[in-house]
Amino acid sequence: MRVLHRVVDEMDRWNALEAEAVDLAELADSLGEDENDLLEEVESHLASLRSELENRRFELMLGGDYDASDAIIAIHSGAGGTESQDWTEMLLRMYQRWGESHGYAVELLDVSPGEEAGIKSATVRFTGRHAYGYLRSEAGVHRLVRISPFDAGNRRHTSFAKVEALPVIEDGADVALDPSEVRVDTFRSSGHGGQHVNKTESAVRLTHIPTGLTAVCRNQRSQIRNRELAWTVLTARLAELKRAETEARTAELKGGNISADFGNQIRSYVLQPYRQVKDLRTGFETSDTKGVLDGDLDNLIHAYLESRMQVTGTA
Repeated sequence: MRVLHRVVDEMDRWNALEAEAVDLAELADSLGEDENDLLEEVESHLASLRSELENRRFELMLGGDYDASDAIIAIHSGAGGTESQDWTEMLLRMYQRWGESHGYAVELLDVSPGEEAGIKSATVRFTGRHAYGYLRSEAGVHRLVRISPFDAGNRRHTSFAKVEALPVIEDGADVALDPSEVRVDTFRSSGHGGQHVNKTESAVRLTHIPTGLTAVCRNQRSQIRNRELAWTVLTARLAELKRAETEARTAELKGGNISADFGNQIRSYVLQPYRQVKDLRTGFETSDTKGVLDGDLDNLIHAYLESRMQVTGTA
């Protein structure tokens, strides 16, 4: 039923675009030379239609097994202490703003505060159409170069953070997760959240014993809700592990070819001595660092999808 609903919704959207195009064509044909106001209105609608069609074109690239699914983004600070923890919080804000601007429901599942500033890690769920298809482009190591606000000598620092992009697996499909192989630990949360969160053992950590994978959720008041969300994250991590193992075996059979999304550092954000964001997989770069850090990631994501299409023949 979910697949049927998705296909019907897809058809309805394409039919609506076709109907709008036909209406605009008929209106344009009926206009006289002196109806400039209506002509400007048609041109405005046509520009909007072209933009929507371009968005649909990119969605056609999202044909992976989980591309239509909700997404979970997990961000982890790298080496660098307070610097990297501050950078991790900047990335969290960037992704939250991107999700909100695209109409996704954004839910913060877990956040671990830093000692002095920033955060050590955060886990966020994005609920909406093709969330994973778009956000999987963000998986990898992100590097920031800037004058440190925490350095009294105003020296330039380099910080790193790792981003995981995971699909939300509906009802555990394709993932065999045996509850007897999962250890459940409860503990009191720390940091923000209020008295209830901080004084009761509402936080939950799940550990998948065979693989060592873990999932933590502490942001909800209810231990039951935290357990449900942590289970969702753990299932997503197992699905990603399964996908990575399959890709590794395929690469070995092909003679060790590495696809475009492999590599430790995928993107650099330079704020000093010049301003530039550059994706090292696609070569796309922009000087609008403020826009990117405020969530304007579309050009970067689209460049990644285009590069995947060119390399593999599919996104």
